[in-house]
Amino acid sequence: MGEYVQGNLAKGEEVVYEARLHWIIFISIKAILTLLIAPLIAWYTSEFAITNKRIIIKVGLISRRTLEMNLAKIESVNVDQSILGRILGYGTITVIGTGGTREPFFQISNPLDFRKAFQQLQS
Repeated sequence: MGEYVQGNLAKGEEVVYEARLHWIIFISIKAILTLLIAPLIAWYTSEFAITNKRIIIKVGLISRRTLEMNLAKIESVNVDQSILGRILGYGTITVIGTGGTREPFFQISNPLDFRKAFQQLQS
C-alpha cells in the first residue's frame, strides 16, 4: 500500500482494493525520450485505492493531483477501454461525483476490477 493512502486513512478505515498504473506506460515516446525516467516516476508516485468509506487517488510527484471522495458522494465509476486496452487489461476510469464532478485517470491496470470493487461497496 502506498504511503499517501496509508497516511490518510481515518480511524476504522480499511483498504478494500488497490490498483496501479499498467505497464503500458513504459511503451511510449515519452518513455523513450526520458530514458524510462518519466514512467518510472509516474509508476512509483501513483496510488489508486478504494477503502470501506471512500476512494483515494494520488498521482504525481512535484505536481500532485489527488482525489478523495466519500463513497456516498460518488454517482458512478465509468470505464473506457480501447481494443488494445481490453486485450492487455488497462483503461481509463472516470469517477463521477454528485454535482457532475468528473475526474478521469488514465492507463489504470484492471479498471473493471476497480469498478467492481466500488460497486460491491455501494450495494
